[in-house]
Amino acid sequence: MAIHEHLTAFGGLQVVDWALGDPLPDPAIAMARLGVEWDDPVSWTERFRTFLELPGVAAVPGLVVGWWSAEDSDVAPTEVLEALVTARDRLPQLRVMFFGDITSEENEVSWIQQADLSALLAAYGDLTHFGVRGGNNLSLGRLDLPELRHLIIQAGGLPGEVIREVMSARLPRLEHLELYFGAENYGATGRADDLAPLLDGTLFPALRYLGLKNGEFQDELAQLLADAPVLEGLQTLDLSLGTFSDEGAAALLRSPRAAQLKQLIIRHHFCTPDMVARLKQLGPDVDAEEAEDPDDEWRFVALGE
Repeated sequence: MAIHEHLTAFGGLQVVDWALGDPLPDPAIAMARLGVEWDDPVSWTERFRTFLELPGVAAVPGLVVGWWSAEDSDVAPTEVLEALVTARDRLPQLRVMFFGDITSEENEVSWIQQADLSALLAAYGDLTHFGVRGGNNLSLGRLDLPELRHLIIQAGGLPGEVIREVMSARLPRLEHLELYFGAENYGATGRADDLAPLLDGTLFPALRYLGLKNGEFQDELAQLLADAPVLEGLQTLDLSLGTFSDEGAAALLRSPRAAQLKQLIIRHHFCTPDMVARLKQLGPDVDAEEAEDPDDEWRFVALGE
């Protein structure tokens, strides 16, 4: 799996590519995506300065930050972050942000250099939706976002420290949590037990969708979750894109709590056909597409490089 397309929607808003000379997208339905291309003569920060001068910018509801370097795939978004934090008072209505909407043609997900986003998240403390792509050098700091409902972190190799930052966050209204763990050989250092604070269901009491995706420890996660109270509040459990196999499936089959889910997603899995058939009798609607060979000794995550 590679990410070949930019976002078309996020946080209930359409995403519109914005170019110099364009007006602002209709703030009732859309938000702008700002990005550069290779050898682009105009930098991301220069584009952003022009964007901030447009009539009506105070009503902008969201922003998608695309590729920020025209010359070097190893450039961290330091200047982009500084520009966004400085512009906070110019964007008083901004509630939705995706940071790093970068396709594989622009930069592979495992190559994206991120940074410490704590100042950004502190400045935009009333975000309702936030997403970020890329795990290298990523840090979120101490998350305290009282209005956040949707959090997605996509990485080919997510540092364990970032998982632990999420697990210590104050996000009382969080409904949708989606973490892509990635592969160890692309920098993933997390473990299944990093998710332990989540299990009793009190960390994020409003949670309805839990996506623990793209990991090399999916079976261990299933075993931890099978008897966990957190399942009681969920509608959807998503363990897709990783190495989920019969071992994890067997744990969920023994779980009365898993049987009460509305949806179970294991897309890109290593289960046998017989085990998939048994899961489909468990109770939830089961998405088990993209079956891999269960006898394959080399099991892989969908999004690594």
